[in-house]
Amino acid sequence: MNHSQDVTRILFEGFQPQAIYLFYVLGFTSIAVFAYGVYVQIRKYRRGQPDASWGHFWTRFVDMFKTMMTHRTLKRRDKSAGRAHALIFFGFVLLFLGTATITLEYDFLEPIFGIRFWYGDFYLWFSLVLDLAGAALVGGLLYMMYRRKWLKLPKLDYQRPDRQPEDPDYDRSAYRREDWAFLWTLIIIGITGFMLEAARLVWLIDNAAIWETRWWSPVGALMAEAMLLLGFTAESAGIFRTGMWWFHGVLALSFIALIPYTKVKHIFTASASLMFRDPLAGRRLPAVPEGQEAIGVKTITDFTWKQLLHLDACTKCGRCHEACPANAVGAPLSPRDVILSLREFANNALQKNELPDEVELDVHGKDVGQVFMETLWSCRTCMACVEICPVAVEHVPIIVQMRRKLVDEGNMEPILQKTLQSIHKNGNSMGESKRKRPRWTKDLPFTIKDARKEPVDVMWFVGDYASFDPRNQVVTQSFAKLMHQAGVNFGLLYEAEMNAGNDVRRVGEEGLYEFLATANISTLEQCEFNSIVTTDPHSFNTIRNEYPDFGGQFEIQHYTTLLKQLFEQGKLKLKQKLDYRVTFHDPCHLGRYNKGYDAPRELIQLLGCELVEMDRNRDNSFCCGAGGGRIWIPDPVGLEKPSENRMREAGEIEGLDVFIVSCPKDLTMFEDALKTAGFEGKFVVKELIELVNECVEFDETVTIDAEVVSA
Repeated sequence: MNHSQDVTRILFEGFQPQAIYLFYVLGFTSIAVFAYGVYVQIRKYRRGQPDASWGHFWTRFVDMFKTMMTHRTLKRRDKSAGRAHALIFFGFVLLFLGTATITLEYDFLEPIFGIRFWYGDFYLWFSLVLDLAGAALVGGLLYMMYRRKWLKLPKLDYQRPDRQPEDPDYDRSAYRREDWAFLWTLIIIGITGFMLEAARLVWLIDNAAIWETRWWSPVGALMAEAMLLLGFTAESAGIFRTGMWWFHGVLALSFIALIPYTKVKHIFTASASLMFRDPLAGRRLPAVPEGQEAIGVKTITDFTWKQLLHLDACTKCGRCHEACPANAVGAPLSPRDVILSLREFANNALQKNELPDEVELDVHGKDVGQVFMETLWSCRTCMACVEICPVAVEHVPIIVQMRRKLVDEGNMEPILQKTLQSIHKNGNSMGESKRKRPRWTKDLPFTIKDARKEPVDVMWFVGDYASFDPRNQVVTQSFAKLMHQAGVNFGLLYEAEMNAGNDVRRVGEEGLYEFLATANISTLEQCEFNSIVTTDPHSFNTIRNEYPDFGGQFEIQHYTTLLKQLFEQGKLKLKQKLDYRVTFHDPCHLGRYNKGYDAPRELIQLLGCELVEMDRNRDNSFCCGAGGGRIWIPDPVGLEKPSENRMREAGEIEGLDVFIVSCPKDLTMFEDALKTAGFEGKFVVKELIELVNECVEFDETVTIDAEVVSA
């Protein structure tokens, strides 16, 4: 054990009192500039609307802390960047804690209580840890520089898909300069710290307590040896140390002062964004507060303080930009650019001492910083952006809130407006009479119970496309036969069922959504059943995650889960297995929205098919393009559809027989894309229900509720 008080580092060694006073003046000035910047940012957030995310504070804090310590969100789909960021993060944190420890002893504990601990073994281990932390910091920064300069990743290109080169806010080269300034500043601070340590070692080479323990600062010691080889003497090293000390100190203090005004503030905003994240963001959209007259977001002050915080949390990593299906097919949308545009707008409008006039706060339009209507309508609300964001930015709720204002003002495609009117009038998006909803049941060799008139075990919420679309009706009838064969006591709402409202809400028509949701809930509550099943992931999502906000607490499952259970219970049996080479498309609302990845794959395996995954699968699955009401809006002529993009990805699988879907809208979108993408005849698109139906052994009679019913 080394208890020598000579084994330490004396702060301000060799400095005159005037120099020490000057440093403290600079230090307090830096803190004051930092504090004012923090005040400006907090004032900006307070100019937003209230948000109830303060609940369960400690649970949120612990979850945020775990996320930051594990870097789990940063490592996903980009492990190299995640590891490099971990080196930077932990290196920075340890160096900060080290500096804070020195300050604690020098400025508080020793002068007030006479307590000293920064010497001997503690000092040596302290030196080793901080040296390694500094090396980690520099190593991570060097990789990030390499990544930006030489890998030239498309997601780090700030070219905007929503602007033209001649637009005044097209150029975002300032962000690139800020990125490089951030990297260079931190790496210079790190390297000059090592140079300062090396110069000190050479300067004090005659002090045995310092020189003989130099390898406890391995990087500094190596650089000290290099300085000696270059001819530095103790005297010249002392002079060099003085200059380097001031350069390193002023640069570090400037870095601290500028944190609230630059990219560096993501250290705090990203942490806060993670802490206040909504685990159901996008899956459950917020209702309009009771008594609030205005609907949606028109001005920047209509956003909540948490949404304004999200704007600042964005680190411009481009993962959402890379994952967005609209951006992938050339639509004028990048989730990152929406967030950055709103951030720029918020900074220009809300950081001023006085708020501008309301007209200058409008975030919609074609002026600098505003978000184009075409950009908002390009979103498929597929949640790819929210799911991959490492700092929990909630893009979809922000976009939907802005859409609500567009819908409220009638700024939408005429065909979309007509569809919404049809839903309000007929309760479905197909423009059909309510009486036609159960017509598909007439071709069945058995009668399905009317759950409004008699109790059932399982309520089947069918959905629009499964009820009215001729191609999907075949699938719907197949599922009815499977449930009948398994002896499931199930029923329908018949013509009383209405569109579940999931896509209506994501279009932004909140009033119509609430009408549909309350009507369906009222009907369901008048029926006697144990659980709900649906073949439509869109209906599944809103009934599961959003109806509870309107008093509708129901147990619901997707059909893939129910079929899996029926096979496990022996109620469905296979008569054969299929020798198909297949791939499976994860529907957004079953997969990303509700983590329903396994049941479909287990069914496919049960059927004997060889499953070959596409590169984009599970949480990284590519959207079919139908979500967010886009199935009701025609895509621009000449623009590739997301479904066609997906077909091309499937077409790369050698010997593919079947492209499997598990959503009525997917069946519609991908059968059309099969033709337009040129793969008709090479493989087919089928609903998983159809494949199950091919394999199941159907008896001539089945038992339901102790009655024998003819099959």
